[in-house]
Amino acid sequence: MLEVEVEHRVGDLRLEASVASDAGITALFGRSGAGKTTLINLLAGLRRPERGRIVVDGHTLFDSSGGIDLPPERRRLGYVFQESRLFPHLSVAGNLSYGLRRTPPAERHQDFDHIVELLDLGSLLKRWPRTLSGGERQRVSIGRALLASPRLLLMDEPLASLDIARKAEILPFIERLRDELRLPVVYVSHTLEEVIRLADTLVLMSEGRTIAAGPVEEIMSRLDLRPLTGRYEAGAVLFAKVAGIDVAFGLTELAFADRRLWVPRLELPMGTPLRVRVRARDVSISLSRPRDSSVVNILEGTIREVEAGNEPVADVLLDVGAPLIARITRRSAQALRLAPGQRVFAQIKAVAIDRPSVGQRGTTRHNS
Repeated sequence: MLEVEVEHRVGDLRLEASVASDAGITALFGRSGAGKTTLINLLAGLRRPERGRIVVDGHTLFDSSGGIDLPPERRRLGYVFQESRLFPHLSVAGNLSYGLRRTPPAERHQDFDHIVELLDLGSLLKRWPRTLSGGERQRVSIGRALLASPRLLLMDEPLASLDIARKAEILPFIERLRDELRLPVVYVSHTLEEVIRLADTLVLMSEGRTIAAGPVEEIMSRLDLRPLTGRYEAGAVLFAKVAGIDVAFGLTELAFADRRLWVPRLELPMGTPLRVRVRARDVSISLSRPRDSSVVNILEGTIREVEAGNEPVADVLLDVGAPLIARITRRSAQALRLAPGQRVFAQIKAVAIDRPSVGQRGTTRHNS
């Protein structure tokens, strides 16, 4: 359990942050300058809040009213930076062992061999940091932080310096440590794709303030938060399971809320829990069930909210057993006379749900 209530000023930024979350990944999301890194540095003890309280797993790390301010080395937090910051004079094994040596044996809860296996580092142990790719260096950095047996793992935009291929390499490992270690993680990012794929709790920050916080699927379904989540990237998050495979046509069937969704084939076992990002721009609306259509995903639902204003586009929040957002033209919304409570049919092209839009679902939440 993480409980944070802090105030702090850095230059022109006045940080007033409030965060409360359970196990899993808590993502701090916002534009550059929102205060994300400042907040994570306050958690780590690299900066001292002017006032407030920080509690991790029942341990008070900072309390201005009680005069408590543990130094960084006593907070038992792991920190993964944008750059790996490995020791160049130590091998991969030496870097990992450094993390292990930071913690007294009686307080260690991470095993060297397990972390090596979890992050697939076995073939790298004898190599030097300069010989590693960016993705490999970041995996070693994560392993070093984990082997310090932290109460909480802090990750400050750990994929920001990597190209698309290396990001795709690292994301499954972060999913594995989330699900297997059950270690609470605070993950800073300004990339919505990462946040949706990884986070259990999403904290939106703007100009030093926490604007909204809650389960990622709830935050992403709120139309009023589009200025912060991004109009172009707006969409919903569905929690589903692998329910079938169409080998002949290379498709996978997903089940959610007694509904079915077809996506390009996923090489995953039946029953695998997933989180699926459906972009609003990939959803269209019909008043009657379409016939003779190339779109294979047709979901009946009810309109919950229509937000148009004076812009060319309108966002329509639907209930199809789970929240779903459709982005259409304002002209179409008026022509169809869309209104809350109306029964409609949502259409989603299967090919629009690409592999980066599908991630492993955390086991800390949504197990049904």
